[in-house]
Order: sequence, then C-alpha cells, then structure tokens
Amino acid sequence: MKKTLIFLGALALLGASGISNAQRINQNQKLRMAEAAISQFYVDTVNENKLVEDAIRGMLEGLDPHSQYSNPEETRELNEPLAGNFSGIGISFNMNQDTLYVIQTISGGPSERVGILAGDRIIAVNDTVIAGVGMKNTQIMKKLRGPKGSDVNVKVLRMLGGRQEPIDFTITRADIPIYSVDAAYMVDPKTGYIRVNRFAAETAKEVATALKDLKKQGMDRLILDLVDNGGGYLNAAVDLLGEFLEPGKLAVYTQGTNSSRQELTTKPSDGKPLFADGRLVVMTNQYSASASEITSGAIQDWDRGLVVGRRTFGKGLVQRPIPFPDGSMIRLTVAHYYTPSGRDIQKPYKKGDQEAYAEDILDRFNSGELMHADSIKYVDSLKVSTLKLHRPIYGGGGISPDRFVPLDTMEFTKYYRNVMAKGLINRYVINYVDQHRNEIKKRYRTDDDFVKSFQVNQEILDGLYEMAKKEDIEFDAAQAKTSAPLFSMIIKALIGRDIYDNATYFKVYNLHDPIFLEALRLVNSPEYDDLLK
Repeated sequence: MKKTLIFLGALALLGASGISNAQRINQNQKLRMAEAAISQFYVDTVNENKLVEDAIRGMLEGLDPHSQYSNPEETRELNEPLAGNFSGIGISFNMNQDTLYVIQTISGGPSERVGILAGDRIIAVNDTVIAGVGMKNTQIMKKLRGPKGSDVNVKVLRMLGGRQEPIDFTITRADIPIYSVDAAYMVDPKTGYIRVNRFAAETAKEVATALKDLKKQGMDRLILDLVDNGGGYLNAAVDLLGEFLEPGKLAVYTQGTNSSRQELTTKPSDGKPLFADGRLVVMTNQYSASASEITSGAIQDWDRGLVVGRRTFGKGLVQRPIPFPDGSMIRLTVAHYYTPSGRDIQKPYKKGDQEAYAEDILDRFNSGELMHADSIKYVDSLKVSTLKLHRPIYGGGGISPDRFVPLDTMEFTKYYRNVMAKGLINRYVINYVDQHRNEIKKRYRTDDDFVKSFQVNQEILDGLYEMAKKEDIEFDAAQAKTSAPLFSMIIKALIGRDIYDNATYFKVYNLHDPIFLEALRLVNSPEYDDLLK
C-alpha cells in the first residue's frame, strides 16, 4: 500500500506541475517509483527481489568491468576461498562418471579420522543418493558441508578383496583449511619453488612457513610461481612483499576521484624479511591478476627480482565491498592500483562494454602477443624507470615481464582438445590409479622416486585412446603422436597427485612448462646479475 501511495503521489505531482517538476524529481525517487509501478500494476506477477537485483546489476554493468553485485549465496561462495577455511569433512574429490571419487583426505581432518581412504567412492549423503543421479558438484558440496560439530552420514564403496563393498561412516564436520600454497619444494640443492594459487587471509603465513622450511634445506634462490593466480586480498599481497623487500618500502598505492591516495608499505612478519637477499624470479602469465600484479610489480619496481613469463591480466581496480542486510553485496570500484614507480596496473576499458573486456585475452592471442615478443606494443609515454637501477619498464595495463616466454601451442591438437573437453584424462587416471595404487606406492616409495622413474608408456596412452573411442572421439594417429608428450605429462602429473599429494603434480608439470624452465635457467645463470645491473 505504501508503494502505491508513493507512486500515485508522484503521478499527481507530475499532473499538477508538468514536465519542469518531473525534471526535478530525485533520481532515487525515480527508481523507487519505477519499482513500485511494476510491482503494483504490471500485467503478470513479478518477483520483486529479482526486480531490485536486476536494477542493481544494470546500474553496475554501465560502469567498469569489475563493479559487481552478488546475491547472498554468491557472496558466500566468493568469500569462502579467501577466508582461509570452511566447515566440512576434509576431502579432495573428483567426479568420475557421476560418482564422487575421493582423491585425498586432508591430514588430521574429519574424514581421515574416521577412516575414509583415497579411492573411496561416496554414493550417498544422509540417505540421499548422490551417485548416478546427475547431481552438480555445488549441490554435493552443500550436502557435505555444514556447521562445525554437526554430523553427516555417508555411504562409500571401497575395493575389498577384488570387489566393491559398501561401508557406512558418520563424520563430524570441522573447520577445513583452504591452502593458498599448492607446492613448495627444492628444485635443486640451492633453488626453492613456491606456487601460490590465490591471495587469501592466510597466504602470507603459508608462504613464510614454506620459506623457513626451504631455507633449512639450503635454499638461497627462489622461484615464486604466480601463473594463473587471479589475486585476492590486497593486504595479503602487501604482507607477502614484507618477506622480500626491506621494511617500510612502498608496496602499492591506491587513488581514485573520490578516494585520496593511500600508501601501503611493507612490514615483515618476524621483525626482518625472510628472503630479502638471494635471487628471486617471479613467474606470471596472462591470467595472473590483481594481487599477483601488485606483488610482481613491486618486486620489479624495486629491482628485487625478475619477472618471467607473459604480460599479466591488467586488473588494477580497487573494489570496496558494500554489504546489504540480507547477505548480498556490491563490490564497487573506488580507486586504481599503482605500483611503487607509479604504473597504473589496470588495462584500458570502455565503460559498459563488458564483452570487449572479456575478449581481451583472445585479442592478445589473435594479435600474436602471446607467442611473439615483438608483437607486444609498448607506449613510450607510459615508460618509467625502476626505483634502484633505473631500468626502463612500461605501464599501460598489467606487468610486462623482464623475460618473455611465448605460449607454446605445438602439442595442442584438435584431438587433444576433444579428449580434454570430455574430461577423459581425469576419468582415465581415476580408473588407472584404482587398479595400480598399491603397486605404484610399493615401487616408488616417495614422490621424488615417482617423478624420476615413472614412465607413461604406450600401453597407458592406448588405454586413454580406447576410452576416447568409446566416447565417439575419432582417433587421429598423427595428432595423437603430436600430443603424446602433453598427454603423458598430464597423466603422470594426475597419477602423482592422486597417489602422493598436490605438490607432486607440479613437480611433474613444471618439467614440461616453458615458463618454469626459463625461470629455473635464469635464476641459476650469470645472466640474472647482468639483467639487474
């Protein structure tokens, strides 16, 4: 009733006063009037909540590409990976032919404590069948997750004596950590490697722990892998930089039309940086964004290390979260990120043109930028200098590497794409590990033994090709031969991950990755010092 009165009152005002008064109507009133008119007089029933949400989304779509609205559920999903933990049962899993397959249990977690094992198949949760019914991953996760201390009943199938036997478990949910560091290991006696997948609440602590452990093993040079890292919390990047830069160094500053300049400086966690000296190479690519660009940009600006790979994404807009009482949220852009040398990280965009912005990476591919260094266009007016050695570097969007590594597409074929599109390598590896888990663990006592000696032979590849045939993917011998090294690497990496841990995947993958291989070569080469003179 109140909305109707507002609307009718506004109509009366228009009728009495004419267009001149209408032009003076506050725009907020105009929005409320429109919503009231639709909800009260539209010919069909409307969802008022959806009307409001659509209006908010419409307003934001006319702004920059990163101002966004999220409903309560979307907001929870956005925040959870960055919060550092959630309450659940503590497993990593894959879906294999519509069945949940346990890859690993988290050490010390609820599932491990009750006896869930890698290779188990969870087929029911609280008497609800989840296998073979087309349930989405998100739906399954909702059933497995819940309040800390609550119980969930699961039924698993386990291979016992050559056949699958059902076993019932009651698992008490607990806080499960979400780790930012995928892998941390010694590549050689002097070189450490740390891969960071996101910048979350605990990222800096995780990296600090990894640095301390690697230094105990003799590390005096480091490869920091930020490839495909889409960013996260600003403070996490600043805290991380505190372990690499001298205390009090400018890490990043933000500034906008309605936001004054805010400077963030480095502060080490334990009084002094854990790795302020020693060679440092940062790996990036076109999907490294936001906090990854703050980190790599500051390291480059202060001549603390070298950036290797490809130009980063160019996400340099600061979002301020504006929460609503119902749990929904607007993430509104309020400023730009600038590196210590004054480079604006954000790549150019046209307000309201979301499609062109989304196609930027494809445009880079089509222009040749991802494959050829001489296709990268630098603008002289955006040229600045690093802060210590005064090396020339460029702004204009993203962080350009000190050493470019082209995208290698030689082994990508149509046949490989078709096999990957159907998720067949994951399915094949799950089945293979099921049959050979004990044999592999017995033969290769450690993951280092596995990485060094395990070979993906032709019999294994033929098994994959046979599975592809059954999925109506036509076999192409020439293309399969071209892609065989890629197939072999991924199969081996996934087998290593499923049997040992996530770090094993990267120990295998990195030996095939051109960015890592160049980073490793450079960090151990006299050329490193030549570039930082």
